[in-house]
Amino acid sequence: MKKIISIASLLILLFIVAGCSSNNETVKIGVSGSDNRIWDFVAEKAKKEGIEIEIVTFSDYVQPNLALAQKELDANAFQTISYFNAFIKEHNLDLTPIATTVIAPMGIYSEKHDNIADIPDGGKIAVPNEATNMGRAFLLLQDAGLLTLPEDFDGNGSLDKIVENPKNLEIIPVVAGQTPRVLPDVDASIINNGIAVDAGFNPVEDSIFHESDTATPYINIIAARTEDKNREDLKKIAALYQEDDVKEFIEKEFKGSSIPTFVPLSDIGVDEE
Repeated sequence: MKKIISIASLLILLFIVAGCSSNNETVKIGVSGSDNRIWDFVAEKAKKEGIEIEIVTFSDYVQPNLALAQKELDANAFQTISYFNAFIKEHNLDLTPIATTVIAPMGIYSEKHDNIADIPDGGKIAVPNEATNMGRAFLLLQDAGLLTLPEDFDGNGSLDKIVENPKNLEIIPVVAGQTPRVLPDVDASIINNGIAVDAGFNPVEDSIFHESDTATPYINIIAARTEDKNREDLKKIAALYQEDDVKEFIEKEFKGSSIPTFVPLSDIGVDEE
């Protein structure tokens, strides 16, 4: 009799354990790079809600979208909406943004001038020479009032796309990694966020002009398969990411190198229906 009771008790215990473990979902989220501070913070919050987040790290910007499309991931978070739109079109993937996250601002830096208005007529401006980053640099110069681009500008930079250049600025394309090094030789240099941080700059404090959360093509997103865009666990994770404590964490940890940008999806051209 005691043996029967023991077996019954064990079965009940196993049933309870199995029931408890089934309440903890595991969600795989793909990221690029090794800095997972934000997602580690969000994962701790999610765990309290019964959601286990597994961070899957990639070393490039191609595999996270392919892995998501192939159902190796539940979501990913590593790319701007501009990159996302171009990638899914090129690869014919049925993926959808489900939330906005941060912007890593590109900035204009100068060793000679403290204000964007001080850049003189005929001044030299270094920009990244790769088409996408050059286009982003041109949009930043336009926001700063230094250039005018065509209304139908496609985001890919080339010198012949500049419509107006009232200060007759000399635009000098250089390899992106060299943009900090040419600062002594130019009036200003436009430097990508990651390169600026690696060079010891704070993109908000050290630039004389930088992107803000209005630079909508360069807002980063969380993406999922379109069929999963209304999954409750993914919607919960997106909501947890956009809470005030995450915003405060990002501002404290990154000191301007990443800016929390929790805008509605409609602001980046995504239909939320």
